[in-house]
Amino acid sequence: MADAVVAGWSGHDFQARLFWIKASALLDPHKHFVVEVTYEANGPKSFDDVVVRYDPGLQSPTGAPIAADHYQIKFHMDGAGRFGYADLVDPKFLGATAFSLLERLRDAKGAAPRNSAFTLVTIDRIADGDELDNIVSTVDGSLRLDRLFDGSGDKSKKGKIRKLWRDHLGLSSNEELEEILTGLRISAGMMTLEKLRDDVNDAFRRVGLLPCYETAEFKYDGAAKAIKGQQRNRFDRQNFPDLCREQNWFDAAPAKTYNSVSIRSFPVSPVYDLESVPEDTLSLLHLFDERHLRAGGDWQSEVQPAVEQFLNQVAGRHRDIRLNLDAHASIAFLAGSKLGPKSGIAVELVQKGRGAPSIWLPDDGKDGPNPKVTTEEIGEGKEAALVVSLSHDVLDYVRDYVKAKVPEVGRLIHVLPENGPGQQSIAGGQHAGRLADAAADAVRRARLPHGAKTHVFVSGPNAFSFFLGQHRQAMGPCMLYEYDFSGQIDRSYHASFWMK
Repeated sequence: MADAVVAGWSGHDFQARLFWIKASALLDPHKHFVVEVTYEANGPKSFDDVVVRYDPGLQSPTGAPIAADHYQIKFHMDGAGRFGYADLVDPKFLGATAFSLLERLRDAKGAAPRNSAFTLVTIDRIADGDELDNIVSTVDGSLRLDRLFDGSGDKSKKGKIRKLWRDHLGLSSNEELEEILTGLRISAGMMTLEKLRDDVNDAFRRVGLLPCYETAEFKYDGAAKAIKGQQRNRFDRQNFPDLCREQNWFDAAPAKTYNSVSIRSFPVSPVYDLESVPEDTLSLLHLFDERHLRAGGDWQSEVQPAVEQFLNQVAGRHRDIRLNLDAHASIAFLAGSKLGPKSGIAVELVQKGRGAPSIWLPDDGKDGPNPKVTTEEIGEGKEAALVVSLSHDVLDYVRDYVKAKVPEVGRLIHVLPENGPGQQSIAGGQHAGRLADAAADAVRRARLPHGAKTHVFVSGPNAFSFFLGQHRQAMGPCMLYEYDFSGQIDRSYHASFWMK
């Protein structure tokens, strides 16, 4: 019984921390379209844990405006849970006895404003091999309806999903099912409570509120319970600042104001979205299918000029920017090359990962050890491949690729974190900058012949790629590559930009 009580408390804290992250947008002038955030709303049932409303509507990956985001949070004390497409029609998945997630979704869509989105947030993960994993987008958690409704019969893999869900909801056609599923997003394998605490602190600090670092008890958890008990759980741009003043949450030290700028080549996370005003947002979504360039598209003649023109316009408007890169590593590298130290633009980077976005700066004090840098001769070619293994060790993959596809590469320069690759291999902005400095220095020390290219393969956060791009002039001509993570093409590398 005691364990169940603790789990209940932790579930409420998880929900509260997501609420505070969303509510912080009510103090951000760059997110003026966030007009209301509610903690434990009065409906729609099961998608009422946190509700965010927008005016004007937030643009979705499909281009349609989202009027509101409704979040259903499913929390456990451990991450051992797994689920599949059949669980979405089983009430037990929600800890219920009568209604399934899809039934709750159907009812919620009838009660919520038109063009609402509905997100399941869970620390559970999609079971290995379950067909649901093939229709949930890897970049924004939405259902890939083009894959689910692929024209196959009911006995096919996708057809079995459609039939189970149609029969469960009492629907007579795929069109009715598609209408219900539109707007559903699944954010599986979410972060820990401690990571969410850090995310709240980062979000609060960015808008001038006091973080809570010093005590084991996180005071904002209790504050969420208190406001719900007082029936003060719905906030807008007028009463949320009132609450913060009443509670003395504002930081007396004024924070530097940065202008939010966004570049998107794939959609944002279904849980965390840092947006900019339209003139400071570059969307390249029409050029990509998930993370892969659409058929007939071209990195060099379409993507690169668009990014460069946009950044030139931004530099003409702002001297201090907060850069959101929901984009490929190549685009982050290109952005760094355009916004180098000599550009006169002060840049703070919004780094995204498993948790909420955090701010990375090259002087943020979050430093770490130098990397291990090794060199390997693989042929007679005069060019080199810079292989950066921060998130995953990709040396073997790159070696195989360049031997087969890029014979002009005769040398591999490998950059590896001291403690090995992983999601926590970089401590923060200062550490990312140090690693980028070391990688660029290794290329310079290689002393390639005049005109020889450095072929750049990065497995790591975009903040690192941005900092590395700031060294582009010193590194000489660079050819950048992207990996086919989703397996849409061949699970191999593909060239993107050639930067002379």
